[in-house]
Amino acid sequence: MASNLDTLVTIFGGSGFLGRNVVRELCKRDYRIRIAVRRPELAYHLQPAGKVGQIHAVQANLRYPTSVEAAMRDASVAINLVGILTEGGAQRFDAVQLRGAETIARTAERAGARMVQVSAIGADEKSPSRYARTKAEGEKAVLAAVPAATIVRPSLMFGPEDQFTNRFAALAQISPVLPLVGGDTRMQPVYVGDVATAVADAVDGKTKAGATYELGGPEVLTMRAIMQMILAMTDRKRMLMPLPFGLAKLQAYFLQFAPGMLKLTPDQVELLKTDNVVSDAAKAAGLTLEGLGIAGDSMEAVCPQYLWRFRPMGQFQRKSA
Repeated sequence: MASNLDTLVTIFGGSGFLGRNVVRELCKRDYRIRIAVRRPELAYHLQPAGKVGQIHAVQANLRYPTSVEAAMRDASVAINLVGILTEGGAQRFDAVQLRGAETIARTAERAGARMVQVSAIGADEKSPSRYARTKAEGEKAVLAAVPAATIVRPSLMFGPEDQFTNRFAALAQISPVLPLVGGDTRMQPVYVGDVATAVADAVDGKTKAGATYELGGPEVLTMRAIMQMILAMTDRKRMLMPLPFGLAKLQAYFLQFAPGMLKLTPDQVELLKTDNVVSDAAKAAGLTLEGLGIAGDSMEAVCPQYLWRFRPMGQFQRKSA
């Protein structure tokens, strides 16, 4: 039986939040990994995740097909993890999530490589959100070029390096009031490590060809419940101030230019209007974490392991009763 070390996997966007976890998971399974990113020096920290020579970072920009072709040379599998939540400069939703995905898929097709496309629950060509629309259009372009590709749609992902739980926990350190947009919108938060396992299973060939998997955690929670959970884990008592969508969108026109944790865009407000949960159709077809035999981890089980640093006295503080 051939070793996985004979299989080269090119991961586009491998240095990001999900990418780092996918790289670690594939290293455990002994694949050779090529990380294709715009700035390879930012991926060097992943080298210790594998054996000597197992991981190699190369420069690639989805807006330049020749760099994508070079990154795919001799690869058997392509994984596209590239996505953006906010636009800036040349990084536009259609350029990254539609045309970028299409470029990778066409290159994979010419190379005879399999493909895994990571999208998002809520991807919909008719969505008022440009993020959601281009995610769906990217899926369509990938399947047109590589009909046997696996599409993976995670819900809201959480983990030690996420930009969601950490963002609100940090905001709670400095503000007595936290804005709550879409408080009744339902989410199905999924642990990033479980998503990485599902992606690696797709590389192993355990997924159905041409299928779309929707990945959600074991609990469906409202945004309000998630915020309350974060506050409880960090032992912070803060007021949640509900914002109507109209007011939130008006504020977002200004906050889209704000730095760091204060940033909020009108497109993100649109996303928060729609539930982000695994569909009944995906459950019925077994195209879920459970269908892959993965027992998802809950926020309650994982988040305290890294959110403790946001408590007033850190890891030495007892949680309030």
